[in-house]
Amino acid sequence: MKRIIHPVAALTATLCIAVFFTSTVFVEFFGSHESVAMIKGLILRPGLFILVPAIALTGGTGFALSKNRKAHLVKAKMRRMPFIALNGLLILLPSAIFLEHRAAAGLFDGGFYVVQVLELLAGAVNLTLMGLSMRDGLRLSGRLRHQKAV
Repeated sequence: MKRIIHPVAALTATLCIAVFFTSTVFVEFFGSHESVAMIKGLILRPGLFILVPAIALTGGTGFALSKNRKAHLVKAKMRRMPFIALNGLLILLPSAIFLEHRAAAGLFDGGFYVVQVLELLAGAVNLTLMGLSMRDGLRLSGRLRHQKAV
């Protein structure tokens, strides 16, 4: 069961962050302040109520699956997880809450945009790290072959 839950949860978490990221960029460039506020509200609720359990399931099942494995790919995935988690807990979650409150109040000032840029950078870092972990997971499962450099 862990072999099914882990990739589904990982894909769900990665897609959540990708959707949050792309919808934020899109609405910032092409939307009104009202649409920015709507997106920020949707990211907070229900977005985080989907993302947080998906990340927890990914981490928990990943640790369970890696108990008896010592491969370098497992070690690489394990090294990434604290950065993904800390980035989420210390930057992405507080940023999402701050931005939703500011947008709901119509406060689109310098502080809003500084935090918005920070959130986008942290989201890009997490997407990259999660993508690398997914690639390594696919290699571990045999679904993706390691390609040699030419």
